[in-house]
Amino acid sequence: MGYPLNVPTTDTQKLRADSARVRAQMLAAARERLHGGDADLPMNAIAKAAGVGVGTAYRHFPNRQVLLEALAVQSFAALVQDARSGAADPDPAAGLRRLLRAGLLLLHDDPALAVVLATPGSACAETAELGAELFGALDDLLARARAAGLIRPEVTADDLRRLVCGVQHAMRIGDDDATDRYLDILLAGLRTP
Repeated sequence: MGYPLNVPTTDTQKLRADSARVRAQMLAAARERLHGGDADLPMNAIAKAAGVGVGTAYRHFPNRQVLLEALAVQSFAALVQDARSGAADPDPAAGLRRLLRAGLLLLHDDPALAVVLATPGSACAETAELGAELFGALDDLLARARAAGLIRPEVTADDLRRLVCGVQHAMRIGDDDATDRYLDILLAGLRTP
């Protein structure tokens, strides 16, 4: 699928070798800062750490959101695959639990994905496509769970996105591994009263 030239992209297939190398250096520098707790990702500091000029950095990543989406694209694709697997599970309760747990772990391990999912829109075409696939699989899974009487009828895919982002934040600020406990609390709240 082709994208207009003015739409930012996470796709590196068409980059020249030197451009792909520079982009990889910038992503590595940004990832290191992000995992070090610097969620601001100042482009000047990333360019300096990558050994490139700030103009080069902005040519690859016109803004912070594009940079975050490039950092998160692999984890986002893994989350979409988990959503497809959850939607295909014959037991919608097991599929939902497995998907939510996998999502929480992915968001915990990848701070860029956490920020990208917490943002309602997308800056890059590929991220928008991944979001549409994620929401499609979630809608399918939720429809099956509703039909089985497992969850409240008003729960939407966007509700799940927001709730998982909130639970992930609670996990991040805690000092113990509370993934399963928080997941149990979340699922109890989603159940039909």
